Amino acid sequence: MTQVQPVLLMTRPLAASEAFAAAVRGAGGDDFSVVISPLMQVTACGALPDMTQYSGVVFTSANGVSAYRALGGPVLDLCFVVGATTADAARNAGFAPVSADGDAMGLVKLIRAQPALSRPLLHLRGTHARGAVADTLTRSGIETHEAVIYDQPLLDLTAEAKAALNGTAPVVVPLFSSRSAARFAEVNGGAAPLLVAAISAAVWQEAIDLCAIRHIVTDQPTGEAMLKAALQLLHLARTLESRQDAQ
Repeated sequence: MTQVQPVLLMTRPLAASEAFAAAVRGAGGDDFSVVISPLMQVTACGALPDMTQYSGVVFTSANGVSAYRALGGPVLDLCFVVGATTADAARNAGFAPVSADGDAMGLVKLIRAQPALSRPLLHLRGTHARGAVADTLTRSGIETHEAVIYDQPLLDLTAEAKAALNGTAPVVVPLFSSRSAARFAEVNGGAAPLLVAAISAAVWQEAIDLCAIRHIVTDQPTGEAMLKAALQLLHLARTLESRQDAQ
């Protein structure tokens, strides 16, 4: 029997999906296929406030950095970011980011540990956001405003993704947000064996009804941890395929 390669199904926006798939290929070889089917679209919207009133900016996603650039936002001296991926995006935009290397609460803790600021901070976020970063910082004595500068309309699965999910090869699905996990659980109607990597317990809760044959919840909400989880699940998927071939 000919072995069928497992599928890595990426549901992030296109650029992020391509970058993650390339990282997996770089670390794990070529014995899997990649299907990219973004479940959210990112579009810049709204307008920036007068940026001269702020000491610095806060980004909780690379999408926020991209939208800020698209809206012509200036590079400020202070820039706080949630993790490594967002830090890379901010660095490419000309900032010198300070990264929490974690989640929204880790970012709040990082900012609270900084010296007192003479002017407020500005959190740049999307229409759908968790963590209440600006409110939490303001309540702790660090005045922080927020501006919604991008939208994230939901998308359906592509025909290629539906075909993979209705096939026989195991499908590995990394899920990076609660909203994308909920959307995937909503639109997936296939019967292919699913292996899910979730970046947090909250994300996994949105996907728990998928009845995945295996899942990994990362111990840290980072891209590096998700890469490791995806590689582990792809290895397991190949093992499943090998067992089927032997039968």
